[in-house]
Amino acid sequence: MYLQVHYITTIILTSLSLSTSQPHRLHHHKPPQQPLLTNPQPIQSIELTPPLPTTHLPEPPRECTLTILRHSFADTVNKPPYSVVYSAPRRCPPPWSSAVLRLSGSISGEQYDRIAAVWLAGAELLRTSTPEPSVNGTFWNVYKDVTRYTSLLQQSNIELSMMLENLVNDEFTGVYHINLTLFLYKDQKAVKPNICPRKLGLQKTGNSCENNDEQPADLIIPVVDEGNNGYWFRIEHELDVVSRRIQIPKNAKRIMLELYVSYHGDDEFWYSNPPNEYILLNNLGTRRGNGAYREVLVRIDGKFVGSEVPFPVIFTGGVNPLVWEPVVAIGAFDLPSYDFDLTPFLGLLVDGKSHSFEIAVANANGLWLVDANLHVWIDKGFSKVKANLGFYKPPDFYELREYQYNQLDGSFEIEALRASSYSGWVSSSSGNFTTSVTKKMHITSLITFLNNGTYKTVEHKTKVKTSISVISDTGLVVSSKRSKRKTSLTVITSTVPGTEKDTSMMITNITHTLKENITNGLLRTSVVNNQVSGGWMLVKDHSVLSGTGSTQQSLTYFGQSGCFTRSVEATGGKLLTDISTSVCPSLFQEA
Repeated sequence: MYLQVHYITTIILTSLSLSTSQPHRLHHHKPPQQPLLTNPQPIQSIELTPPLPTTHLPEPPRECTLTILRHSFADTVNKPPYSVVYSAPRRCPPPWSSAVLRLSGSISGEQYDRIAAVWLAGAELLRTSTPEPSVNGTFWNVYKDVTRYTSLLQQSNIELSMMLENLVNDEFTGVYHINLTLFLYKDQKAVKPNICPRKLGLQKTGNSCENNDEQPADLIIPVVDEGNNGYWFRIEHELDVVSRRIQIPKNAKRIMLELYVSYHGDDEFWYSNPPNEYILLNNLGTRRGNGAYREVLVRIDGKFVGSEVPFPVIFTGGVNPLVWEPVVAIGAFDLPSYDFDLTPFLGLLVDGKSHSFEIAVANANGLWLVDANLHVWIDKGFSKVKANLGFYKPPDFYELREYQYNQLDGSFEIEALRASSYSGWVSSSSGNFTTSVTKKMHITSLITFLNNGTYKTVEHKTKVKTSISVISDTGLVVSSKRSKRKTSLTVITSTVPGTEKDTSMMITNITHTLKENITNGLLRTSVVNNQVSGGWMLVKDHSVLSGTGSTQQSLTYFGQSGCFTRSVEATGGKLLTDISTSVCPSLFQEA
């Protein structure tokens, strides 16, 4: 269902000065600075993230530490990714219980933040962005659990690639120095489980439990571009559809699509974009339009199989770069990926033919970098499984837009809901199992312009509920997974003419929250991540001439790795407090 309502008051065409158009410029870089002689040490940039599985006590022994890439990314715009040959280490052969990828970086000089990605045999392992360098240089580390890519990590003589497009000239002198290290762990209890949870209907086959999604897939198939300009597809318009034809093995018994996405250019701040008619009728120079709703759509042969409204990551040059030093925004160093269980559609895929896996972005108005990995579990007992799509109907969709504005002031409200549900059965050597998937998304967006467009408020909220169940032909629940995710982002910017010619003074306040609860069988994981940032800056065009910023953030985690809380406070580019504990909170709020 689709409904759109516009309330439009009298419009007067206006030619804007620099100060009134400035609120639409939300990406900046810090000014040229002189090194501080009293404190010549570089600053470590950090992101607060939940603990990795390997950090729980006791930690399994580290089997291998392997440096897999070392490179300096200087003037790399319009150049192919940097690639090396990867081979699994012979001194610590698989199986491993877990694998962790560490990206270590450093930079000095002047530079914008940059987007980057790492691919192994064309499959993306990490989507990340970089910090803008501090006055004495910046270094940082990103840790990511890459155990789910074990089937690739076990291979040899395959290509490992990294893309980081960086511009170096007389003004932007910063070079990003990157090291990639792989840590491999071996925990015999994790590698060879002795007991399967019978109450959940799991069966032991060899050294693994059937239908246990904690076991890495047997095969990973990239849904990517050719790789000459990075393996990611580039989407620039709302009508763009990128795709790749792939043949799925006939004995595939389970399939999951993992989606990577990031947004740039005129859609970097898509959640703050006003409608096109507001821009045109006010004669604004900005191209940041198409409203404040985006949804990434996934299809197979034109059939809708899933969608996601991406988490609004703010890069380190976004809104006010001074508040992201040294604590960066949520997700800036490890952008989230999104999983879609496509097992119900195996009946359409195991026919021995190739099928088109397609990605599009609703209302796209700029550069979106997207790609995906297909995680496929193989039935080693059958050369061909039987499967069929059961329940399916096109997803319900509802959208309401209310626009009210007079000249440069106004409000733009969007509410959208999408609900999808489908199921399908697979008959394999382990039995006949039916997988059912339901998902509900509720998105609200409110943008308000006041004071001739110089006071801007953005409020963006999402609620996502997903349920995945696997049931045997006897009616036994084999597995059940439920997830609830809430996100909220509030950005307030106030702009007044600056004290110098062609400058503006911008005051910024940002509140960002992520709450997530996942129940997988008997296991439960809860994350609450809350960040509050504020500051001011004197701006000329995209350059910050002066200013300051502060950030307070708290992260609480409960799950398989135990309990973890961390609180930090930073002001003026310095980390004032950083407190971590392993004490479990008495109560977790439901997401």
